Amino acid sequence: MASLSRSCDEFLVHGVDVEGMKLGIDEDLVSLLGEHSPIPVTYAGGARSLPDLELVRAAGRGAVDVTVGSALDCFGGHSL
Repeated sequence: MASLSRSCDEFLVHGVDVEGMKLGIDEDLVSLLGEHSPIPVTYAGGARSLPDLELVRAAGRGAVDVTVGSALDCFGGHSL
């Protein structure tokens, strides 16, 4: 991540196993991002409730932002 961070200002990381399916947050991925990202990072994928947003804050140690509903434009669906 450190090497890639020299070429960008922020990472946008999609939890592909849960993206667009509202299966919940990939907590392990968010935790790794919070621990290792040297630049701002936004996580996308699986959010289905307000507690999921709090989970991102906790697992990401306050260093990971989250986007909600990014797959709705691609796959249709309903918001939270």
